Amino acid sequence: MPHKVLIAEDEPNIVLSLEFLLGGAGHDVTVASNGADALDLAESVRPDLLVLDVMLPGVDGFEVCRRIRGNPATRDTRILMLTARGRQSEIDKGMAAGANAYMTKPFATRELLDAVAHLLAGASKQA
Repeated sequence: MPHKVLIAEDEPNIVLSLEFLLGGAGHDVTVASNGADALDLAESVRPDLLVLDVMLPGVDGFEVCRRIRGNPATRDTRILMLTARGRQSEIDKGMAAGANAYMTKPFATRELLDAVAHLLAGASKQA
């Protein structure tokens, strides 16, 4: 049975790449292009994994993460923050907001797929 993956990303080229990689790995992929849509889709789709950019229009990724963790319907969703913001303070902020893993762009395909597989297997990992 395929896992449901929600991608919250506003950069079209990255969305295409992630859809190709994750869809090709057999996952059922849904896309949100801003924070408000990510929150709505997280509640309606109930993804197994949220691949979340920090810099989203409207509600940023840190706040999306906090709200997902605060909502009983979505709190168990695994969250991989995937962002160009890679300073240690931002990684710490993402993990404190409730992310299971934090990966910076640009990312290696194998590294991303390994992190996704690890998270979907139920483990937490900082990539």
